[in-house]
This record gives sequence, structure tokens and C-alpha cells, in this order.
Amino acid sequence: MRTTQSLSITLPLEMAQMVKAKVASGEYATESEVIRDGLRTLLARDAAIEKWLVEEVAPTLDEIEAHPERLLSPEEVRKRLDARFEKMVAKD
Repeated sequence: MRTTQSLSITLPLEMAQMVKAKVASGEYATESEVIRDGLRTLLARDAAIEKWLVEEVAPTLDEIEAHPERLLSPEEVRKRLDARFEKMVAKD
């Protein structure tokens, strides 16, 4: 049973040169390894975004919907950011 599949892909010249340079430098043995590593990185990024959405964004939205009275006005946010910035500048 075959566990790989051959694909023919077309890349912009700059990306194709980058793939070839990675192989030429010895960092990767083949162009396929470069592409596989790039796809693994893309999968990891997608998983990290999904985790962030599930663990941070959704609970924050739930909290906002449950307690809208805790939200700050844009003016209050700006005041707090300005105060933080002033503290940072004063330390330097």
C-alpha cells in the first residue's frame, strides 16, 4: 500500500528559488522535505489558532455576553492605555 502521493505543483519563482536554496544549503535533503515541513508548520499554526479561539476568544465572548456591564467604553480604554504609556515613558 502506498502511503505517499506524487503531486505536481506550481510555485511563484521566488518560492521555488527558496525551496531550492533550502536543499542546496543542506538544511533539507529534497524539495519534497521542504514542502512537507512547510505544510507541517501550516498545520501547527492552524491548530494554534483553533486552540486560541476555543480557549481564549470563545470564553471571553461568553464573559462579555454574560456581563456586558463590565465592558469599558472606548474613552476609558484610551485613558488606561495612555496612562500605561506614560508610566513606560517615565521609567526610561
